[in-house]
Parts: sequence; C-alpha cells; structure tokens
Amino acid sequence: QVQLVESGGGLVQPGGSLRLSCAASGSDFSFYDMTWYRQAPGKQRELVAGITWGGRTHLAGSVQGRFTISRPNANTVYLQMNSLKPEDTAVYYCKTESSPNVYWGQGTQVTVSS
Repeated sequence: QVQLVESGGGLVQPGGSLRLSCAASGSDFSFYDMTWYRQAPGKQRELVAGITWGGRTHLAGSVQGRFTISRPNANTVYLQMNSLKPEDTAVYYCKTESSPNVYWGQGTQVTVSS
C-alpha cells in the first residue's frame, strides 16, 4: 500500500525558511515522478514543484528563486523553502502517481506570519 507522509511544516516569520519532507513507502518509487502542491484557505490546490524520477525539476513561477526541490533517494523528496512570504501560507501536499492510481499525503501546514 502506497503511503506518503509529509513533515516539516510549522509557523515561520516572513523571510524565514522551512524544509518540508515527503517520505514514500509501499512501493518502488525509483521510476515515479514526485510533486508538491499547496492549498490555501478558499483557494484551489496548486502545483508548487515537481521532480521526475530522472531528477529533472520544475517550479511554479511564484516560487522560483525561493524554493528548491530535491530527491536524495527514491523514497524521499524535500522542498526547501526560503524567503517565505505570507502568501506561501497553505497546506502542502506531496503527490505521486502510477497510472491509473494517484497518491496524496495528508498534508503539512505552513504558516508564514509575524
């Protein structure tokens, strides 16, 4: 059974940093792409960053230059978030898929506030 568990969220002041982690289990993720999404209150879930199984990355325009995504091994994905802004406040979710199945984690709350 595939399971994704996010961690690392919390309360941080504007300009601060956090590193989110996504731990995947239940399958061989060597050939899975992994993505981070976020959902702010009253807004739709949006793509933040993704990394392919081959290591190619992409970032949403709103976070380029501030966030990075990395994958130290097949089962772990990090989202390093620097220069955080209040508008980054959201629940952050890890996602992967193996057609036709899509898997989501339970999310981790990030709050950016002074």
